[in-house]
Amino acid sequence: MDPVIGIDLGTTNSAAAFLTDDGPEIIPNAIGGRLTPSVVGVDERGAVLVGAAAKELQVLKPDRCASLFKRYMGTDRKLTAGGREFTPEELSSLVLRALKADAEAYFKRPVSRAVITVPAYFNDRQRKATIAAGRIAGWAVERILNEPTAAAIAYGFHDAGADKKLLVFDLGGGTFDVSVVELFEGTLEVKASSGESALGGEDFTRALAARLLAAQGVSYEQAEARTPKRVSRLIQQCERAKCALSREETVTVRVPDEHGEFGAGCAEVPVTRAQLDAWVSPTLARAELPVRRVLGDARLTRDQIDEVILVGGATRMPLVVSRVTELLGKEPRRRLNPDEVVALGAAVQAGLVGRAAAVEELVVTDVAPFTLGVEVSKDLGPESRSGYFDPVIDRNTTIPVSRVKRYSTVHPNQTAISVRVYQGESRRTDDNLLLGEFEVRGVPPGPAHQPVDIRFTYDLNGVLEVEATVVATKKTTSHVIARHAQGMTEAQVRAAVAAMAKLKTHPRDEEVNRFVLLRAERAFKELPAELRDALGLLLDGFEAALGRQDPAVIAQHREELERFLALYDPQTDGPNGDAP
Repeated sequence: MDPVIGIDLGTTNSAAAFLTDDGPEIIPNAIGGRLTPSVVGVDERGAVLVGAAAKELQVLKPDRCASLFKRYMGTDRKLTAGGREFTPEELSSLVLRALKADAEAYFKRPVSRAVITVPAYFNDRQRKATIAAGRIAGWAVERILNEPTAAAIAYGFHDAGADKKLLVFDLGGGTFDVSVVELFEGTLEVKASSGESALGGEDFTRALAARLLAAQGVSYEQAEARTPKRVSRLIQQCERAKCALSREETVTVRVPDEHGEFGAGCAEVPVTRAQLDAWVSPTLARAELPVRRVLGDARLTRDQIDEVILVGGATRMPLVVSRVTELLGKEPRRRLNPDEVVALGAAVQAGLVGRAAAVEELVVTDVAPFTLGVEVSKDLGPESRSGYFDPVIDRNTTIPVSRVKRYSTVHPNQTAISVRVYQGESRRTDDNLLLGEFEVRGVPPGPAHQPVDIRFTYDLNGVLEVEATVVATKKTTSHVIARHAQGMTEAQVRAAVAAMAKLKTHPRDEEVNRFVLLRAERAFKELPAELRDALGLLLDGFEAALGRQDPAVIAQHREELERFLALYDPQTDGPNGDAP
């Protein structure tokens, strides 16, 4: 049987993993890294780059690259890279396609089945967009799994037999989720989830960059529009500074000039950890309300939580650790790599899908992240007003679940009703997400208030079946809001597959050479003059070796170049993605 792959499709980095008899393992990418940056680039020859090479290209030529596209999943936004327009789904599919190639290289055979994670607070449209991206990349998406649930599964796998309540605090590059999970007798039950789909470490990096630009009299928005190269290079410097300030008290940040260069006009600004903490604190404060909400929904106090688990690279920041400790009254733990734990948990879930022997005793339940309900009318004095939302399945209800509520007709002799299904938390439907609608006919003529029962059945795969039964006739009309509904149509998916197939990509075995070359070119622009000559000679030798196409000679020159870069261009946010 083909292995089922667990995939963490992240805002900043992505990873793939699979389940062995001894536990989940990360699948290395083409350059040997465990994480693949979620960056897509188009080089000067029109070839697509994905991952570490694209991240290096983004520093050199930001107009040729796209990143942070996970934040726009499920929207109509288009992003441009190298003069080409892409949808967020198409960009995500290129990352997923790269992970598929890595898995097939690892197993030395085709693989096609996957479990893909999403933020717990992704709405229905965002989840369907993720499934569409997987399909465009050639994956059969067996399951969409909430990221904090995946992290809890990874811990539950290692704590088999434990009986405890966990709070999973998942702060990644671009999204924040928090879940309360109970482990007991081989069962992992999600009690409640909350979060924000646009909060993460990238926001902290941008806050630092904005402060440094403001000190020079330039707003971040102005600089991003007028001097994108400068902003791209500054973001890289700020990422490194943010990582370093997790270990040190003070760092110096090089601010490129308005042309994006590190020449005579380059400022060198000392930044302390205390300053960074002060600048990012207002952004981090947005995590507090979801934490309080999830405890309330789980009907628990913070003292009833046995263990707090940190997930996501941004949780490496000392400020995050201290804030979580203050908020929950106990020091959080990070026993598993926070950058990899979601992929590892997805691999365990993939094992459950594939019925692997290693997890035959494990049972996992999840919750509905949003309230599901219908539009109703209300009698307000002399008139009836429509547009109100009435819940059928409340948020954080354990799934799978089936619930029924009785409604009635509004007008005398009304023989049909329109059932409009929504997702959200607002009392008015205008502020919620419409999932689907259908008509129920055959209501017998008569006075107003003829009863109709509406049943919602919601499963772990995100399929919602809505049944409407006219009580007088017992006639039932059903409507299935499946995972692909209201997402991309079959024709749109086929068109996207064809469009992505036309894109030129570098052969997988050439990716490491492309990455090292771009990294060296970027470092050449940043290093002081006394090191440039040496790096230039190494670059010349490497390019000449590439031209000769002798694998042994290429490997020799690449290793020499890598040794130089390891000394003078240390990658705190390198191919393994260990940056917060």
